[in-house]
Amino acid sequence: MARGEGAEAAAGLAADFDRVERAFDALEVRALLGGEHDRSNAIMMIHAGAGGTESCDWVAMLLRMYRRWAEGRGYETEILDATAGEEAGLRSVTLAVKGPFAYGYLKAERGVHRLVRISPFDANKRRHTTFASADVVPEIGEEEVSIRDEDLRIDTFRAGGRGGQHVNVTDSAVRITHVPTGIVAQCQNERSQHQNKETAMRILLARLAEHERRLREEEMQRERGEKKEIAWGSQIRSYVFQPYTMVKDHRTKHEIGNVEGVMDGGIQPFIEAYLKTAKGRP
Repeated sequence: MARGEGAEAAAGLAADFDRVERAFDALEVRALLGGEHDRSNAIMMIHAGAGGTESCDWVAMLLRMYRRWAEGRGYETEILDATAGEEAGLRSVTLAVKGPFAYGYLKAERGVHRLVRISPFDANKRRHTTFASADVVPEIGEEEVSIRDEDLRIDTFRAGGRGGQHVNVTDSAVRITHVPTGIVAQCQNERSQHQNKETAMRILLARLAEHERRLREEEMQRERGEKKEIAWGSQIRSYVFQPYTMVKDHRTKHEIGNVEGVMDGGIQPFIEAYLKTAKGRP
């Protein structure tokens, strides 16, 4: 049809087709997000593995990657808690991501992320392999989880880390332990103890809700006689900077050669591939 109208009309039709195709793909992925808390905001925890400074730097790199991804989707991000590495990077960080379906998308990122590169911290320029683990839980309201005051142990301590005039001045940092489960949440980023306690409670509620969900899923699998591994502590993706460039997801086999683009927030193809695979779609 467009051929008879000339090249301009053909180009316009092609552009319209691309827009419709992208919209259809987005709707298809959104249809996969039907979980109980998929529409919720997300709380992500990233922890350095073995590897010293290299692994702490890897945590900081992953933090930037996720913040760039969130920025590209119009989501808000907030660092709830962070522990600096001794020389560089972060030993751990807790990030809140706020936006529709933030948890639904980011649940695909649970697991161990492996980095292979020539370390900038190695004077001999040797290639290093290091790891960082990521966990993601949905942010929920207090009404969704029942917590008894007597089940909580609240400790205060001095905030640590580099920078910030208020650091190591008062016992403003707060750590809350849910004694029956041993689940711990802490915050030291805010200036006041009250603010840190509120933030730590947000994190604790989210972790408890996810803990209960996983227990229910394990029970359902036992009843069905299934042996599916639901732990998040397994390697899910490798990011290779040298001797070649490649990011590969070991669950879906999806791979991208543009490692810089991935580290700049281009992780949506991995997320979508995981969601489709988890639902048994090609």
